[in-house]
Amino acid sequence: MIQSTSPFDRTARTDLVPVAGQAARGKTARADQLSTHSAAALRASLALEPEIRPEVVARARALAADPSYPSVAIMRRVAQQIVAAPDLSEDES
Repeated sequence: MIQSTSPFDRTARTDLVPVAGQAARGKTARADQLSTHSAAALRASLALEPEIRPEVVARARALAADPSYPSVAIMRRVAQQIVAAPDLSEDES
């Protein structure tokens, strides 16, 4: 027999539900805030990076020229994942 770990009485306790217009006990109401400090820092860091990274382009060219890249093992894993993926065009939801 499976023992339930949930309480039998699932009704909401009215002493825990805040009344409309009142803040929950122990919490003060405050206005919503939006800080763009992190976004500004990210933009500043991005501005310091070059748009084109020559070492990455060189690696991509070397891999594109390598006839054994990607390996057979990688190609098989990718193929298995494609075959195992659901066909979303048939999803009726």
